[in-house]
Amino acid sequence: QVQLVESGGGSVQTGGSLRISCAVSGSGYNSRINYMAWFRQGPGDKREGVAAVDNNGGSTYYADSVKGRFTISQDNAKTTVYLQMNSLMPEDTATYYCAAAVGWFQPGAALRDYQYYYWGQGTLVNVSS
Repeated sequence: QVQLVESGGGSVQTGGSLRISCAVSGSGYNSRINYMAWFRQGPGDKREGVAAVDNNGGSTYYADSVKGRFTISQDNAKTTVYLQMNSLMPEDTATYYCAAAVGWFQPGAALRDYQYYYWGQGTLVNVSS
């Protein structure tokens, strides 16, 4: 079993920055997880893939809406996944979820939620104008 716990959400003004974290734990999680990702869901919106990282090779993937503004990263022990968010805009307001994939994975669809098995409870990010 893998546990994911997000933290670091909050309120920020337009143009500001925020870093949210996802603590990863569980029995043998490092050997089981192949991709980690951040998704978000705003009020009345569908869940959207924001960023993903290959847990073994380090390749990263980003939604067009956040490219150049958001950065996904991990600590060396791979116990925490971060999402650094810069130049935040009101449309970035959402609950952000951390997700982990195990088993077969299609890199070309790294931001599709059906590929992720474990999910955190979410952390709310509110960007005011």
